Amino acid sequence: MVNQEKENRFRKFFVTPDLKLAKKRGKEDVKVLQFEEIPEELRTIGRGKHYLIQTYGCQMNVHDSEVIAGILEQMGYSPTEEETQADIILINTCAVRENAEDKVFGSLGRLKQLKVEKPELILGVCGCMSQEESVVNRILRRYQHVDLIFGTHNIHRLPYLLQNALFSKEMVVEVWSKEGDVVENMPKVRQDGLRAWVNIMYGCDKFCTYCIVPYTRGKERSRRPEDVLQEVRDLARQGYQEVTLLGQNVNAYGKDFADLDYRFADLMDDVRKIGIPRVRFTTSHPRDFDDRLIEVLAKRGNLVEHIHLPVQSGSSRILKLMARKYDRESYLDLVRRIRQAIPDVVLTTDIIVGFPNETEEEFQETLSLVKEVEFDSAFTFIYSPREGTPAAKMKDNIPMEEKRDRLQRLNQLVSDISRKKNEALRGQVVEVLVEGESKKDSHVLAGRTRTNKLVHFKGPKNLIGQFVQVRIDNPKTWTLEGEWVDQQVHSQVGV
Repeated sequence: MVNQEKENRFRKFFVTPDLKLAKKRGKEDVKVLQFEEIPEELRTIGRGKHYLIQTYGCQMNVHDSEVIAGILEQMGYSPTEEETQADIILINTCAVRENAEDKVFGSLGRLKQLKVEKPELILGVCGCMSQEESVVNRILRRYQHVDLIFGTHNIHRLPYLLQNALFSKEMVVEVWSKEGDVVENMPKVRQDGLRAWVNIMYGCDKFCTYCIVPYTRGKERSRRPEDVLQEVRDLARQGYQEVTLLGQNVNAYGKDFADLDYRFADLMDDVRKIGIPRVRFTTSHPRDFDDRLIEVLAKRGNLVEHIHLPVQSGSSRILKLMARKYDRESYLDLVRRIRQAIPDVVLTTDIIVGFPNETEEEFQETLSLVKEVEFDSAFTFIYSPREGTPAAKMKDNIPMEEKRDRLQRLNQLVSDISRKKNEALRGQVVEVLVEGESKKDSHVLAGRTRTNKLVHFKGPKNLIGQFVQVRIDNPKTWTLEGEWVDQQVHSQVGV
């Protein structure tokens, strides 16, 4: 009887992902739950021990790592940057591109020797890769030194998963294929007291044919507006200077509310009235970017003049193959409407080259769109097939040499436009939120403008955390260099 109970208890911690189940979109109501207080016996389990989190991927993963760190510190763990000092190492993974997955498996292979030397080390894998069947099966077969695997939907259960990993001689795997409820009041350890990420929703229902995210993050679930606004108000009281509202598709916020007519534009309008100097959001989908949102963003104030608007391709035929649900003309029309309302807006984007069946002529359409819009910068990628997505079944008939050539030509164009845009700022005075020392030179300070441009300048360290005025005298392709000036003498240019 005792052995049977032990076996049943372990089974709860061996739940592997199921792609078929992850693809289903049920109509079950999403409940709002409160994070349960960590039991007394687990609050000291990490006393005198250290944790290390390696984070790959998007801002959502960065924010998830802040939550994981918050939970671990409530369990008594302290942070470390040294692998050899860590008692628990968690790799928070990204499934969007093959390159990110290769880095994770490389880290797992490298950490095997550390696990041999330090057998009490807990080595865990979490995040989007954990939600993939093929990934978990590969870890089970080839990386048996991993102790713990959990996914994106059950981070709040980490105390119990970690407890089981510490006292079990078997690998602990708990990955929910169906999304969970919205859990509020999760503890967080934010990177600094200056900028903060705030989740406003989870999941994605767009199902672009190349993207695994709808399966790894689940269906769209919006946080209640009162909970989001309360979190932003708390951050304002704590002195945060910048907040970024997060979602896989922030524009879809509120569409899942059955009892409330409240959308993303309404949320932005309410956040605009809170005393946070700067408010950003990412990522937006062109399909859901409506005129009401443009109207709210045009009110400015703490709503910055920077919009990240992924286009992915300039060809309507490729966009249709991608299931992006807009075409070239509608995207350009959206850009026109945004610029009409916000003339000095800075637009950035994401672009994929080498999507299955993309012709040279269709790639040229992407180049012509980039020339027409003149993005200030772009994240550019070679198409990477993701197992389980519709695009992975398409015939990939473009040689890698051609894909690399297209990426190089695209990057050159983006660089030329970025340099031209930055050169136009020469001699202007811009508002910079000073974030800290430059990564390359401790004698130089670094900060960002309202439009997210990185600025380097010399000044005293006590400027860190403050808004200052900087005259741009050396524009570069991706960064700006300038001189700190007296803000009482020079007027601000909102760039």
